[in-house]
Amino acid sequence: MLPWVDIGILSAAVVVVSVLTALLVREHDRKKLEYMLDAFEDGEYNFRFLPRSRFNRTLNRIKWIVEKQRQQSEQESWTRLIRVLTHEIMNTVSPIASLSDVLGRYASTPGHDAEVKAGLETISSSSKDLIRFVESYRELAGVARPRRKALMVSDLVRKVMELTSQQFRASGAECSYSASEDDLLIYADESQISRILINLIKNALEAGAAHVWISAENDLAGRTVVRVSNDGAQIPEGSRDQIFIPFFTTKSSGSGIGLSLSRQIMRAHNGSLELSCSEPGRTEFTLIFG
Repeated sequence: MLPWVDIGILSAAVVVVSVLTALLVREHDRKKLEYMLDAFEDGEYNFRFLPRSRFNRTLNRIKWIVEKQRQQSEQESWTRLIRVLTHEIMNTVSPIASLSDVLGRYASTPGHDAEVKAGLETISSSSKDLIRFVESYRELAGVARPRRKALMVSDLVRKVMELTSQQFRASGAECSYSASEDDLLIYADESQISRILINLIKNALEAGAAHVWISAENDLAGRTVVRVSNDGAQIPEGSRDQIFIPFFTTKSSGSGIGLSLSRQIMRAHNGSLELSCSEPGRTEFTLIFG
């Protein structure tokens, strides 16, 4: 009888341990769900659970869906605002520029005050500068739909490095590329993604980078991840949440649309562009192709 008693006790112990383990796992999963909901309420989306379990993978997918909807709504709001602003400014400034040109020619005739002529020329010049300024921001509201095709990441990066080689020589900086695999592919618009990489390189060189590193790999979810890092001056902590906002710039001569436009292009590719790191000696942007 004793062996049967031992077997019964052992079976009961296994059941108790299994139940306790299940309860502990469930409690752990509940805490992760609460963390995610708290993060959503705070507007924080820069987190990801390790895809070690089906539950974690489900949470990551929920997070991705919510973030994508938020980004789409945010981008639509910016696009509408830019369209309204450019339309109203152009409608107001264009007649001023045209009329000042006409009056300037009239004031050039003999017998008219030279000061009036100079003032009209100033108005005309300022109006045209403002028109050019506004037209540069129209890009944000008119990003073309991507013309996608299969691209080898190594070929794309090589072309970008060739296009920016003169800038690297002029600044004395270097650029390198590494990949986890030789045949990484993305399905994207070559011109648009090249524009993003060129813009990130340009920003790095303007920040005084001596080296720019570009790397590519597939993550655990099967997405292609491209990272662009540099050793230039770090982005000020107070500016990191604003660098993707249209018109915001930390440079005296910057337009403030490069990073915003780049993020818009990535969203049109069902991907994302984030500042993943900015510390002394290393600033890194991450492009994820969904």
